[in-house]
Amino acid sequence: MSADKDAKLKALKLTMDRMDKAYGKGTVMKMGDAPVIEVDAIPTGSLTLDIALGVGGYPTGRVIEIYGPESSGKTTLTLHAIAECQRRGGIAAFVDAEHAFDRFYAEKLGINTDDLIISQPDNGEQALEIADNLVRSGAVDILIIDSVAALTPKAEIEGEMGDARVG
Repeated sequence: MSADKDAKLKALKLTMDRMDKAYGKGTVMKMGDAPVIEVDAIPTGSLTLDIALGVGGYPTGRVIEIYGPESSGKTTLTLHAIAECQRRGGIAAFVDAEHAFDRFYAEKLGINTDDLIISQPDNGEQALEIADNLVRSGAVDILIIDSVAALTPKAEIEGEMGDARVG
């Protein structure tokens, strides 16, 4: 078995070397050869959920979608995350595509609304442009878009009721 394994490892090395030449160094590698990057996380506000997520909260630098039925607590989860982010000195932004942000409720959950960056865009394209600009600034630690379902395209908003839409 050892000779067979040695032959396989040699064939694998030759193949990986060829792929490095064809596609660039590091295109294919053994997982153990790659450095381990520790992921920072923003706590969710729920210890149980932090444990379930495996990294202690929402991993930073990632897109995370919270999915569920209407009125199931998705916005409340995000507001708790904003409060945790602010408690740790971070900057939070909330793109309110639903135009339903409740300042009183947010403050009850621990959000400093005076420091919260908020936008209530006119359409889906504007919401995503705003989110893109805030993320690219590098200054925002957490950005919430509430909600994906409310990201209505500009053409749909401006169109006539009888206009046909493809897609």
